[in-house]
Amino acid sequence: MTARPVFATTMNTTPFDAIADFLERYCHTLDDGSVDDWSAYFEQDGVYRVTTRENVEANRPIGIVLCEGRGMMDDRIKALKIANIFESHTFRHMVGRPIVEPEFEGRFTVRSSFSVFRIMYTGKTDLFATGRYEDVVSVSESGILFAERSVVLDSRLLDTLMVYPL
Repeated sequence: MTARPVFATTMNTTPFDAIADFLERYCHTLDDGSVDDWSAYFEQDGVYRVTTRENVEANRPIGIVLCEGRGMMDDRIKALKIANIFESHTFRHMVGRPIVEPEFEGRFTVRSSFSVFRIMYTGKTDLFATGRYEDVVSVSESGILFAERSVVLDSRLLDTLMVYPL
């Protein structure tokens, strides 16, 4: 694993701009294949979950993926690299403009829509997933981190490569 990047805010940046930049950097990290850095975007005890719109609307706590803490996230990436065998591919995230609401001092709720495309080694490109991110982020002088990232998929039809972080 590489050294954990620091997601610092700049002095003249609004919280909205800093959070929007943080969300874009998260996507670029995954799209560039730097999955070893994925957990660095989360607080030590941060939560990453993937569920469906159907589950959320029915108020079902059932999810597809649940990682509680960086350790579980790092284990997921290790398994992705060692245990899973699949064709070479890359991903491209498209994220809409976030809605950022202050929760309390230094903590914000953030909602944004996303589309993720999968590009196979042959060049074939498919829509992999669509949905929304429902996040809780902490902003401090030392930077920005996810306290929670909930990925709410529009469809319950899932690809077998859902092991890859969204």
